[in-house]
Amino acid sequence: MLISFEGTEGCGKSTLIRNLLKKLGKAKIKAIATREPGGSPVAEKIREIILNNEMDPLTELFLYESARAEHFEKIIAPALKTKKIVLCDRFIDSTIAYQGFARGLKLPMIETLNKLATHHRAPDLTFFLDLPVEEGLARATDPNKFEKAGIEFQKKVRKGFLYSIKKNKKRWKVISVKNKTPDEVTEEVFQIIVKKL
Repeated sequence: MLISFEGTEGCGKSTLIRNLLKKLGKAKIKAIATREPGGSPVAEKIREIILNNEMDPLTELFLYESARAEHFEKIIAPALKTKKIVLCDRFIDSTIAYQGFARGLKLPMIETLNKLATHHRAPDLTFFLDLPVEEGLARATDPNKFEKAGIEFQKKVRKGFLYSIKKNKKRWKVISVKNKTPDEVTEEVFQIIVKKL
């Protein structure tokens, strides 16, 4: 099962994935954690370029999709073949939200490139960690150009996620993380995953 985790900056995805991996391990459920951009050696090098350099939106999109193609081929597909659960910190929906809604690139082009990079493989389940963008930016701990882009940029990103949720409600689970501890969020998400197995 391929499970992706989405949300605006500072919503707590990375913490949740770390906690879930431990919890799944204790329950003897085989899982790996990975991230986008990145996840494989080549994709991690591309991540450094993307997150630390201003560039044309189209250049940014192609770099994301290049990283994704490499990541999918080297990490995600082999893990799925060995029946592992893949917990992915961001995936195709982030590209719709960031490069589509926030950067203004055409959605059909992004959707086509997403399909090419993943051999048409969408996640089986996607969690959206919902948190007001102002609160998320205040909590964010990974300084990069997307955090620096500010509140209006993050509001556009959020609209992009809401668009994807509306388009494919069956795949998405919206988890409100406001006023919840990391342990509470982990337990809520863990229960949903276990029911799907």
